[in-house]
Amino acid sequence: MLSISAARRVTAGARATRGGRVGGVGVGGVVGRGAGAPALLLRSQHRQLMMNKSIAIPSSFYSTERILSLRNKEKKEVLPKTLYTPQHETENCGVGLVASLKSVASRKVVEDADEMLIRMSHRGGVGCCPASGDGAGMLFGMPDAFMRLKAKEALGKTLPPQGEYAVGNIFFPPENPEALKDCKAILERLTKQRGLEVLGWRPVPVDNSMLGQDPLDSEPDTEQLFIANSGPKKLSSRDFERELFRVRKMAEEEAAAMLGPESGFYINSLSSQTITYKGQLTPEQVSQYYLDIKDPSFITHLSLVHSRFSTNTFPSWERAQPIRMMCHNGEINTLRGNKNWMFSRGGLMASDYFGNDTHQLLPATSDNMSDSGNFDSVLELMAKASERSLPEAVMMMIPEAWQDNPNLSETKKAFYEYNSCLMEPWDGPAMVAFTDGRYIGATLDRNGLRPSRYYVTKDDHVILSSEIGVIPELKDSDVKIKHRLEPGKMFLVDFETQRIVPDDEIKEQIAAKNPYGEWVEEKLIDLEKWTNEAGVNVMPFDFSQTNRKLNAFGYSGERLEMLLLPMGIGGKEALGSMGNDAALAVLSDKPRQVNEYFKQLFAQVTNPPIDPIREEIVMSLVCPVGPEGNLLSDPSKEHCKRLNVRNPVLTLEEMETLKSKVYVDQDGKKAFSTHVIDCTFPAGSGPDGMLQALERICDEAADAIQGSIGESGTEAIILSDRLTGPDRMALPSLISVGAVHQHLLKTKQRPKAAIFAEAGDCKEVHDFATIFGYGCDGVCPYMAYEALCKMNADGLVEAKSKTPYTDDKIMTNYRKAVAKGLLKVMSKMGISTLQSYKGAQVFEAVGLADEIVYRCFTGTTTRIQGTDFEALYRDLERLHQLGYPDNSNIGTILVQNDGQLHYRDGGEAHLNTPGAMANLQIAARTNSREAYKEFARLTNEQNMKVTLRGQLKFKFDPSCSVPLEEVEPVQEIVKRFATGAMSLGSISKEAHETLAKAMNALGGRSNTGEGGEDPKRFLDNRRSSIKQVASGRFGVTSHYLANSDQIQIKMAQGAKPGEGGELPGFKVSEYIAENRHTTPGVGLISPPPHHDIYSIEDLAQLIHDLKNAQPTGEVSVKLVSEVGVGVVAAGVVKALADHVTISGHDGGTGAAAWTGVKGAGLPWELGLAETQQTLVLNGLRDRVKLQTDGQLRTGRDVAIACLLGAEEFGFATGPLIAMGCIMMRKCHLNTCPVGIATQDEELRKKFAGQPEHVMNYLFLMAEEVREIMAKLGYRKMADMIGQTQHLEVNKRGLHYKSRGLDLSPLLTPASELNPTAGIRNLTTQYHGLDKAKDNVLIEKAKLALDNGTPVTFDEEIDNLNRTCGTMLSYEISKRYGKEGLPDNTIRINMKGHAGQSFGFVLAKGVTMTVEGDANDYAGKGLSGGTIAVFPSQEVINDGFVPEDNVIAGNVCLYGATSGKAFFRGKAGERFCVRNSGALAVVEGTGDHCAEYMTGGNLVVLGATGRNFGAGMSGGIAYVYDPDGKFPERCNMGLVALEEIDTLEEKELVYGFIQEHVEMTGSPVGQRMLENWESEHKKFVKVFPHDYKRVLEERAAAKKQMAA
Repeated sequence: MLSISAARRVTAGARATRGGRVGGVGVGGVVGRGAGAPALLLRSQHRQLMMNKSIAIPSSFYSTERILSLRNKEKKEVLPKTLYTPQHETENCGVGLVASLKSVASRKVVEDADEMLIRMSHRGGVGCCPASGDGAGMLFGMPDAFMRLKAKEALGKTLPPQGEYAVGNIFFPPENPEALKDCKAILERLTKQRGLEVLGWRPVPVDNSMLGQDPLDSEPDTEQLFIANSGPKKLSSRDFERELFRVRKMAEEEAAAMLGPESGFYINSLSSQTITYKGQLTPEQVSQYYLDIKDPSFITHLSLVHSRFSTNTFPSWERAQPIRMMCHNGEINTLRGNKNWMFSRGGLMASDYFGNDTHQLLPATSDNMSDSGNFDSVLELMAKASERSLPEAVMMMIPEAWQDNPNLSETKKAFYEYNSCLMEPWDGPAMVAFTDGRYIGATLDRNGLRPSRYYVTKDDHVILSSEIGVIPELKDSDVKIKHRLEPGKMFLVDFETQRIVPDDEIKEQIAAKNPYGEWVEEKLIDLEKWTNEAGVNVMPFDFSQTNRKLNAFGYSGERLEMLLLPMGIGGKEALGSMGNDAALAVLSDKPRQVNEYFKQLFAQVTNPPIDPIREEIVMSLVCPVGPEGNLLSDPSKEHCKRLNVRNPVLTLEEMETLKSKVYVDQDGKKAFSTHVIDCTFPAGSGPDGMLQALERICDEAADAIQGSIGESGTEAIILSDRLTGPDRMALPSLISVGAVHQHLLKTKQRPKAAIFAEAGDCKEVHDFATIFGYGCDGVCPYMAYEALCKMNADGLVEAKSKTPYTDDKIMTNYRKAVAKGLLKVMSKMGISTLQSYKGAQVFEAVGLADEIVYRCFTGTTTRIQGTDFEALYRDLERLHQLGYPDNSNIGTILVQNDGQLHYRDGGEAHLNTPGAMANLQIAARTNSREAYKEFARLTNEQNMKVTLRGQLKFKFDPSCSVPLEEVEPVQEIVKRFATGAMSLGSISKEAHETLAKAMNALGGRSNTGEGGEDPKRFLDNRRSSIKQVASGRFGVTSHYLANSDQIQIKMAQGAKPGEGGELPGFKVSEYIAENRHTTPGVGLISPPPHHDIYSIEDLAQLIHDLKNAQPTGEVSVKLVSEVGVGVVAAGVVKALADHVTISGHDGGTGAAAWTGVKGAGLPWELGLAETQQTLVLNGLRDRVKLQTDGQLRTGRDVAIACLLGAEEFGFATGPLIAMGCIMMRKCHLNTCPVGIATQDEELRKKFAGQPEHVMNYLFLMAEEVREIMAKLGYRKMADMIGQTQHLEVNKRGLHYKSRGLDLSPLLTPASELNPTAGIRNLTTQYHGLDKAKDNVLIEKAKLALDNGTPVTFDEEIDNLNRTCGTMLSYEISKRYGKEGLPDNTIRINMKGHAGQSFGFVLAKGVTMTVEGDANDYAGKGLSGGTIAVFPSQEVINDGFVPEDNVIAGNVCLYGATSGKAFFRGKAGERFCVRNSGALAVVEGTGDHCAEYMTGGNLVVLGATGRNFGAGMSGGIAYVYDPDGKFPERCNMGLVALEEIDTLEEKELVYGFIQEHVEMTGSPVGQRMLENWESEHKKFVKVFPHDYKRVLEERAAAKKQMAA
């Protein structure tokens, strides 16, 4: 047998050619990796990077250290502190499977899988070097014939029968013979200990000549281990797999202990059923690199493939997929919580098979694995250590939305409810493909936020992938079924029965195995029902001490009036506007609560948020709490002995029941009891007293759960601060809950009991979001209830509402408001269930010291330190003093008014002050330098109290300064300025146009915002250079996009990240509606950004779409600062964005709930610095322009932003103030007194702003920038970008909280991280437009484009031809404007599989047909053109039934404004979302059809999915419903269902169907036309209420005018 060194020996020359094929001999006569490659260094540097600033993050990614070591060619003991956190690297992917239903191994399966992988390359990513992939791989069913041949060649042995031997594919640390020897010895010893036979080792032959530098630098040695199931007692097939699993887990643990967790030793697979080949490769490289795959004898019956798009560019061979049992396209948003819970369950888990050795398989999760790796590990544990089948384990981890689903059987509901008692969902958008050899299948998340299509061929092969058309050799005539994976559904092939098992069949079969419904009914305790039966009495409120307690718990007058009162009256959160300019908690010299240090994370780019309003059907707050059972044991009713909490905001009665009652089951045994722990401590006992109380609480909780001799422990603990009073201070409830939760996780007691809080300080939605996010199971906000009832007793409720309310009513409304707010917070992170959200810790702590985070919030990111326990105590003491002052003789205590929400003299510091605004307006109107300087002085003073940049100062060196006259002029500097994305609608026409005129005069840029723009402005000085594309797609047409210099994709908004915009109906005037393609008077709500931005690869597609729509302009992506935004930005740049904007949390005119305004997003300083560092570290910074915005006011702000890495700067509030804004914060009410943020015609007349006002302000600011540049020694602003060495911390003004800040991570020069990389934009992205199919179309349509001559021609199309027709439409829009060409001037007949975004913004005059099928986004943004998709007649003649099959993907016609689309067959999810003017005819749709539709017509000639018409406010849909089932599938919130009852409408719909028949040849439509008199009665007309009202009003007005 050849040694590994012989198998991989190459000459030194190979290293210089990246491992080219020279010389050496290996297995099969092919060389391996270059011998000259440097050995991997120890990972200590990376660990240091992870621990810099003492970040409370477990080490999870090691590639950063590796690349830094290799770049520096030496080991650095001290790495620079950075804001980059490898933990936040994420990935999205292309996934697919190929299998033979009859289990027939063939070369065809291998070759089809390889072709599929390659043709999804655009779903993968590459780094700086095109030959350095993000990762790709293939999992195969064991290629038995091949393995027999190679075992004979390499080992000289004959393998046992298939299934009785296993092969492991194993990575070893490269160039490390000792590690190789030691790791092999470990594996061999453990294998023999389990009674298995080691047959030998085989080096895996590879060709690395095509690899880029990064993968070469970290390329492992790969060998195969052969093991036989031939001990004295032969194991069953299942037990053989279990023992292999045990060997692998134990070997990994032992090797990690010996070599370190990041040694490079990794077992890709060790199984008798499957084998995985993967690596840090591009999809094309997998079969080129692994020569086994190219071997003709390598045949198999199944394969999973995976192409990775990582947001980082560093090499990681191990992180490539498939993993052991699955591959995953998506994001586990609840990962931290899932990992914590699984770790803690280790104290309960015991496998029937492994018994006392179960610990050998644990922990199941690790911070050294990605989210996919952790998911795979838990899935494997459940499938191998319990008696569950693989499909059952998948159902448990990714359950359907079962709580409010009337279409689900009671049997399945019971199964899901039972299993919710065992495990929380692994929540997030996901398409998971899985196999164990017996089964191969895939499942989709409950909301269907990942594309997945499949074919079944006539020769019994199945092909499932993220796209169709991935195997071009497959003829349509060979396909018998075309379908899609539906939300929450499972696709499953059972190789034993040799068939596809339908979703309902497999799930009903699994759900019927046990009487889950009976068990749940018998054992699951319902808290609401228990409370009603208990009938406890709650003591009436005594209001004599209320104000004292309110002060002690941090309430304020404005919080009561502006937050709690609207919640109690209206049952929803109050809105705010104009952003958040108040001080960060750590900078505030006022006492602040712990919750305020936490900022909610939100989904942007790598995964989508959920729509909590329109798609509420997939969300749930219901949770089982209390003691869990053994996850690995057989199902039993004992697993249901938990408490079911329907609303986690507990009533006073529910809390009293928990405190005073013990639940006894049917057998008379105690089933649920609680233990109350006092969370107060002696006032005046200092920080030590507070910490002692924390210790006491944790110990008492652990003891109560443990129980005593002869007594079982409690099932729940209640952390109560009820004893707060003059002599006792309350620990913050978040601190108490966090500390106890973390303590119980570490002691593995957390699954044994629930944690409830009786909390006086929980009042706002953000308070609840944080306490649940850190592990609480339920909260009773007793002081909030008391405050509401006191306001009711004082008459404030009735005075505000003009209606009397009972106390019960306002408390019920308040709970409802909190519940809705929680759903919104969860949805912003893409989390569907509270059960998954609890303990998920989806926050960053801003300004909180490690000592607090380590103790109470372990694993939470805190990057700049700040407030410690001592400072926290001081704030608590000050609040307690407000409630219980030393002078106890004070009679009446008033509730404090701290000015947190609105500026108040003597209150909280705000950036915008009356004095500063007055000076700015004087400067803007008179061009006064003195007034500007006074404005700048006042603003910079406030900055010191409010913002992070205020804590910095310039390091001026007089010897380096330059004369001011040598600095570039202000005319050059202002070209880097842009005004913010304020939509036409949110602000008035006059204000919007004034900004555009000002910026055009300056040479800067104005931004349309998301409301479109009047086409009349495109040709004059009112044109906005930046055209925004947001989730609402208002006014987005080919003409709009073609008339831009930059198209900005709005991923998030600073004022409300993770949410869509909202424009009330009273602001939707005729003019606004015309530009937005909507109905006047009808309110508009934009969906969250998820419809065509499911993931990073989908964003890459949207960028590609927009680049095609305006080939000469830039495509920008707007992100909001949050931890990990730098990593997201790296992915965005890899997705070929030309420009990235990082917005701060504090800006924005948009109206939003106060929770979003105050609780989400981070300062731009953190986001910008992190993005600069991460892009430079990745070698990506020189490809892109970087902009920042968010309360930028002065030249000092601009200079600091430039030094931190920005080359462009955005301003919104400043220019508004210059035009006259007085910060009334009434933008959402249409009552702006200065005519800026209103559509009221009378108020608009008061607008007095002029373009010169904005120009004066920005010129004065630029002059200040010049002065700073001169002092720093810079003549050109370009040279100043990223030069953070000129900044230092300003110690002046720091106080007891802020003195703990460490801002050094912001100030690390990015060039230190990667000295050879550019630190500003130096080049442009390559978009590959020269290779687009549209170049051919444009050439063939030349006559039509030049002079309108009609042309018709034929073309082939495949899935690589994406965004077809869009550049052609650009040409039409530039030449012929909004009107386009006459219909059918250009007719293109195509055959094949249309790639994504077929016909995106297709212009009027173009008709494109596809004989075949289409992928996602067909007809998106349709702008007057016509598309039709239909199967070929040949296929139909062969028995293919189009109406029973899926012909088009998800999100077709999203944002269409005009034109027509016809689909002969079914479409996927979210068909016609935000259609505002097009006609669409389709023969069946998935879920969420016609969502947010505002215009146009839709005809559905078949069945729809759930949630039809959610948010539909305009247009009309006609749905064929012969069986009467449609009403239960329709969201009735905004629509009515009617009949086609007029002759005019009857003829209209007939005409629509007739056109469909003409375009597609549809027999479905033809049958309806032939029997129209009876068939038209089977249609349901979906008519939005508001739209109907507006049409009736118009008709009445018209009639009145005629009269």
